[in-house]
Amino acid sequence: MTDNPLLWQTRHFVYAHIAETTRPPRVDETAAHFRISIEEASQLYTELNNRHSFFLEPDTVAIRMANPFSGIPTDFKVHANGKTYFANCAWDMLGIPAALHCDAVIDAVFTESNESVQLEVKDGKVTNGDLLVHFPLAFSHWYDDLVFT
Repeated sequence: MTDNPLLWQTRHFVYAHIAETTRPPRVDETAAHFRISIEEASQLYTELNNRHSFFLEPDTVAIRMANPFSGIPTDFKVHANGKTYFANCAWDMLGIPAALHCDAVIDAVFTESNESVQLEVKDGKVTNGDLLVHFPLAFSHWYDDLVFT
């Protein structure tokens, strides 16, 4: 699989699709885009998951995370380019405007207090607030259970 030229093209397609539609493509959409079988597209998704290029739902080929984008609704909504994206966490909510090279308004909910906050990113900087993002788990352990982290 490492020699398959479609591997990194598939990753690029996934990210471009998310940027355009706000959601990851289903494996059948990727298969149709590249004119390959669903089985081959599934193998590409699995290999990209194995390389941590994105993360699949367990025992499926459905994309759960293509960092910084979430494939499922979360408490981290990023409004950018007239669309709403979901981020996986506080770190990723700041990563979406960076990945898209655009300004954004972010609506987030604090996990522990259920308090809502809104941030604005303009020209690559958070323009309002003096909030602090706390990561209770060291980065070296994030991949132990990335969904929990």
